[in-house]
Amino acid sequence: MGANKYPILFSSDQIQGMVKRLGDNITKDFRGKNLIIVGVLRGSFIFMADLCRQIDLQFQVDFVRLHSYGAQKESSGTVQISKDIETDIKDKDVLVIEEIVDTGRTLDFLIDRLKASDPSSLKVAALLDKPSRRVVPVKIDYLGAAVEDKFLVGYGLDFNEQYRNLPAIHFLE
Repeated sequence: MGANKYPILFSSDQIQGMVKRLGDNITKDFRGKNLIIVGVLRGSFIFMADLCRQIDLQFQVDFVRLHSYGAQKESSGTVQISKDIETDIKDKDVLVIEEIVDTGRTLDFLIDRLKASDPSSLKVAALLDKPSRRVVPVKIDYLGAAVEDKFLVGYGLDFNEQYRNLPAIHFLE
């Protein structure tokens, strides 16, 4: 796959440490609540699977698929939805799972869409955040790490649907 030629930002062990910390915090904050976890496909699926195993609570899972990149390294600025959630979230506690927050456009779009369904609460967990790229302000309630503005692949992050399966997160140079 040629991944070894790209520098590692976070090793698999470092990622699992972040996931454990986030899972512990989410477990504490959502105890006794009616939790629904909504994963943003496709990138979040690996992070979400690991995170769900670290959350010591009962919860429901659903997915939404949004995209704004296509085969580019830069966001197009237009968010499109190709799969919506199927779960009724009215009066439920919703946790959105994102692998990375970049400009904030996609997350802002999703938050507005979900809020229209009147959940009791709506929070966001993201493995990574690129605050220097933010165009639209968004709140991340549970964050693994802030990163610099480089294109990243691995652990669910892709370039043109490649590299998602790498166990570490690499800079794509």
